[in-house]
Amino acid sequence: MILSPVVKPDVSHNVILYIEGLSVSFDGFKALNNLSLYINDGELRCLIGANGAGKTTLMDVITGKTKCDAGQVWFGQTIDLLKHDEAAIARLGIGRKFQKPTVFEALSVFENLELSLRSAKGVWATLFARLNGEQRDLIDQVLHTIGLTQERLRPAGVLSHGQKQWLEIGMLLVSQPRVMLIDEPVAGMTAQETEHTAELLTSLAGERTVIVVEHDMEFVRSIARTVTVLHQGSVLAEGTMDQIQSNPDVIQVYLGEAP
Repeated sequence: MILSPVVKPDVSHNVILYIEGLSVSFDGFKALNNLSLYINDGELRCLIGANGAGKTTLMDVITGKTKCDAGQVWFGQTIDLLKHDEAAIARLGIGRKFQKPTVFEALSVFENLELSLRSAKGVWATLFARLNGEQRDLIDQVLHTIGLTQERLRPAGVLSHGQKQWLEIGMLLVSQPRVMLIDEPVAGMTAQETEHTAELLTSLAGERTVIVVEHDMEFVRSIARTVTVLHQGSVLAEGTMDQIQSNPDVIQVYLGEAP
């Protein structure tokens, strides 16, 4: 049986993540500094910023990996994420994909998706159990979505870098998350793989909320309706890519760093 989120977030106000006054310090360094951010249900939001701007720490707090010093993080209007640990937050429907793919290279593409589907129930307890029809249909649907139907029986280790990234996105999708946090999905990809990834992430938004951390500005331009710029642990600017690129503060502290 596919596990559903324990509690559905209340998104009656169309906001799925409320982040208010968030601060995190590490040995005196303020990784997040009174940061406030609101993400709408079903949107595709891009987070950009120089190294050390707070992007990773923000994702760590949202997913329960890092505790904050101050602030609030709400999933919808009624679920206080700061009261839950990593496992509970994942069960609630918030999934995260890190920059480096972590697929099981000796297993097939299908088996990777199968293990991810079962992981909430305990891999060893269910490894040899038969999939039911609903589970097979879900895996088939995810394979189609990520464009790996033809590779379903191939070992994950022989996939290209881009295909491994798509497989890991698929491994998130089988858990049916409501919010997906995706960290630098196109790093190291070919131009063709980058284009496919843009199409994939764009297709996922709507039914899900997709938050992408990325340094590739052309890729961000190709997918983002709203871009949030972080700087020194706070939100520096927010808007369309055109608005961001013409913002004097952003040009000075981030975009202006490039020659």
